Amino acid sequence: MTPPVVSIVAKSGTGKTTLLEKLIGELKRRGYKVGAVKHDAHRFEIDREGKDSWRLTQAGADTMLITSPTKVAMVKQYRNKVEPSLAEVIAAYCGDLDIVLTEGFKKSSMPKIEVHRRERSERLLCRDEAHDPQLIAVASDSDLTLDVPVYDINDAAGLCDLIEKRYLK
Repeated sequence: MTPPVVSIVAKSGTGKTTLLEKLIGELKRRGYKVGAVKHDAHRFEIDREGKDSWRLTQAGADTMLITSPTKVAMVKQYRNKVEPSLAEVIAAYCGDLDIVLTEGFKKSSMPKIEVHRRERSERLLCRDEAHDPQLIAVASDSDLTLDVPVYDINDAAGLCDLIEKRYLK
């Protein structure tokens, strides 16, 4: 897939977003164009009721864009209530990036880094609850012996070295 995608997975409250922030910052320091895709299993809303953008969407716009000198935001309605695949989203919106990091998508076929905190769970999603062959590393606050590299949960530079070696060089 172009660009390459690496998914950060974990149980809720483990620190996925915190690790993603660190990875994005480190990859940006290295000069890469980085995308982030967050999976939400619920029905999120980014519009606020009563705002013009919300009104346009409520009026039936299938796609509504907000533009400014510094950013563009899009609300695209999927009336058939079928979520597009991660591959479709990446192909449609991320072609100008060097890499995309996702949060969630634990059931995808994309390469994964699992975040693990012993206080949150003794078990790993990608090794104990299931054996996910797409697991490429674990970021943990514990010493673990696994068939993939284990990094300290705060070692964004080390994880970026791995990502860079495997997907960007």
